Amino acid sequence: MSRPWNADTSALFARRLGKSPQELGVTNGDNDCPDIWQLDNGDIAVIGRDVTADYRSRLPEGVTLAADERLVVIPGTMLSAAKADIPDA
Repeated sequence: MSRPWNADTSALFARRLGKSPQELGVTNGDNDCPDIWQLDNGDIAVIGRDVTADYRSRLPEGVTLAADERLVVIPGTMLSAAKADIPDA
């Protein structure tokens, strides 16, 4: 059975949603920069800490992770800063 949605890995990064990690003070400039980007096909890319192993055994009822999915966490301030860039449904 095919999935109703699949990531298009040929899509390019189009624009950052919200503020940069540097503007929010959530990075020390090394390789630990959480971020949120809209891709040129409208999908959203989230760069965050992979906490899949920590959360897999305690996901809420009805929530699952496929073998090719990862649960990532970003700072709450980052999503709040992106709110103005995210259109209403």
